Amino acid sequence: MKLYYLYFACLLLMASCNKKEEVLKIKSPDNNIEVSFDVNEKGEPYYTVSLKNKTVIDSSGMGFEFKTQNPLQSNFQISKADITKVDETWQMPWGEQLVVRNNYNELKVVLEEQSEAKRQLVVNFRVYNDGIGFRYEFPEQGSVKELVITDENTEFNLTGDHTAWWIPGDWDIYEHLYTKSKFSEIDALSKRDHPNLSATYIPENAVNTPVTLKTDDGLYVSFHEADLTDYSGMTLKVDKENTAFVSELVGSKNLEAKAKITLPFKTPWRTIQIAERAGDLIESNLIVNLNDPNAIGDVSYFTPMKYVGIWWEMHIGKSTWDYEASQDMTTYVEGNASSKSHGATTENAKQLIDFASENNIKGMLVEGWNTGWSQWLSGNREGIFDFMTPYPDYNFDEVMKYAKEKGVEIIMHHETSSAPRTYEKQMEVAYNFMKKHGINSVKTGYVGTIFPKGEYHHGQWMVNHYHKVLEEAAKKKIAVNAHEPIKGTGKRRTYPNAIAREGLRGQEFNAWASDGGNPPSHLPTVAFTRMLSGPIDFTPGVFNIKFDEYRKSNQVNTTLAHQLALYVVINSPIQMACDLPEHYMKDGKIHPMFQFISDVGVNWEKTKVLNGEVGDFVTIARKERETGNWFVGGITNEEARTVTLTFDFLEEGATYKTIVYKDGSEAHWKDNPQEYEISEGDLIKGKTLVIPMAAGGGFAISVIKKEIQG
Repeated sequence: MKLYYLYFACLLLMASCNKKEEVLKIKSPDNNIEVSFDVNEKGEPYYTVSLKNKTVIDSSGMGFEFKTQNPLQSNFQISKADITKVDETWQMPWGEQLVVRNNYNELKVVLEEQSEAKRQLVVNFRVYNDGIGFRYEFPEQGSVKELVITDENTEFNLTGDHTAWWIPGDWDIYEHLYTKSKFSEIDALSKRDHPNLSATYIPENAVNTPVTLKTDDGLYVSFHEADLTDYSGMTLKVDKENTAFVSELVGSKNLEAKAKITLPFKTPWRTIQIAERAGDLIESNLIVNLNDPNAIGDVSYFTPMKYVGIWWEMHIGKSTWDYEASQDMTTYVEGNASSKSHGATTENAKQLIDFASENNIKGMLVEGWNTGWSQWLSGNREGIFDFMTPYPDYNFDEVMKYAKEKGVEIIMHHETSSAPRTYEKQMEVAYNFMKKHGINSVKTGYVGTIFPKGEYHHGQWMVNHYHKVLEEAAKKKIAVNAHEPIKGTGKRRTYPNAIAREGLRGQEFNAWASDGGNPPSHLPTVAFTRMLSGPIDFTPGVFNIKFDEYRKSNQVNTTLAHQLALYVVINSPIQMACDLPEHYMKDGKIHPMFQFISDVGVNWEKTKVLNGEVGDFVTIARKERETGNWFVGGITNEEARTVTLTFDFLEEGATYKTIVYKDGSEAHWKDNPQEYEISEGDLIKGKTLVIPMAAGGGFAISVIKKEIQG
């Protein structure tokens, strides 16, 4: 249901908008968050944000600089202001919950420059109970049809030297570890040299978003953006002198600017999530709500699923992507490529299909099936791949026939090697090839520096490419899981065929990164940072934690129980069981801990964050849509801890069977990662469970409804 109330400028504005008493104010529906907006004596616009009358964002400026026009940031007067109230609900076709409430108060302000040109800029605020979003609108400006933006100067002035969890403002990649530091200690330039990143460009001391901060009095604030369309991704420059973030758009050497826009134009929303409890950041729907409704219609061709694949074996060095076994991950993996063999064979694919079919796994991904992999890391990667021609040892038709007989869906893989022009030329025929064979989803990849040179993964040129892929795939009824992507900004609401993306330092870094892989604190940090932007394809489920037979110097830096918990903690409608089938066996039978992977859902009716602190630990409960069963996952960092869970969210009068998968009493992420315990019991609404977690450990719980009493 929608409720719209419109109040015109006369209710808010009198003659002079520069007087303090004429500051425009708008509050959240619960009246806790307030945004104030005004222009100062120089006609410069600024805004402030408060929570319960306490300032969260101090007076912060706005403005733009252009390549061929004067800046647009001063000499303004407020000419009009409108307020709108909206309260509606919508449904996610898949996701972390079914019904989403979209409830906000909106203030739209028209600014007019006091010059002969009388240029206008519209600032649009939406204030929710969990934060705010604001964006700029450029109306048509007489004869001006196009603007080339060299800088967007949006400020976020902080109220203190907050604790921050950040990754550098890299224009090409998000695959950095998060650093915890005071705002004043952020040093992104120190992250420039990294031996395990195929593409990286960090031009200045800036951070990527989402970036999450905690104030000294315990308030959580996270900065990001929503609805990134036909514009450059935003990083945030660190202004230590003023204790402020300032927007810094990803640039283009070819454009010699940041973005080119055609009028009229609306920028992405700049978002500030505000929470008094860390878990409320995860439960927030601010980012998706700031996007337009579904524009592509029915997406039932995509089935949320768990999947296996020919993937992890290449990262640990067992096999290669290319048929010639001449070029693989030996840049990072110890060993001789000539001793390995091609992974994507017909026989290997059939074995994985059998395993999936026997263990309630719906899908299978095959990487390295198509020709071109021997050149994928070469200098000029234009034209090296096609997406229809298999290697000689991979019988595409035979694999497809076998998968269909076993009820397993094949997930297509398109590695573009960051040559998007080549991919765009082939999309039509490649997607037709997929549909001909009944394939409804594709994992895309963009490893390496972008061709054409001068463009970056996160700039406007590539933002438009990623968008074009979504649009063209939607026309063919194909879902897209993008790796080396642009950040998630909630466009999955508008294009729900955008099912997941990588966009973080993933599981593969545990296999080959020379710095030892991801520390135990990585994912308890990701849950409160990167995951706020949307679903993640992290590829959990490693059971052979040490994989010493392939590489003795690396391991997965978690316990086995921690790996199970990720199927609940990480939000994604696709979850991989990434390890080799033989590693899921114990004493000739399927490993007892694998039962949780077989049982756990991937599509949720409700999500509850039970407890957590950024970088330390997190516990999440999710209710499966199809069954009404609940699944709970908890993970911790290097510190062992005990959590108390209260099951007050269960249905009144129902009895549930619980299966608890947890760390053994002597478990430890490094010294004893595979010790575990499994126990069963009964549970009713309101009951509590006390669960210990080992250092780097975790737990997973299946909560299965048994019956309704009387």
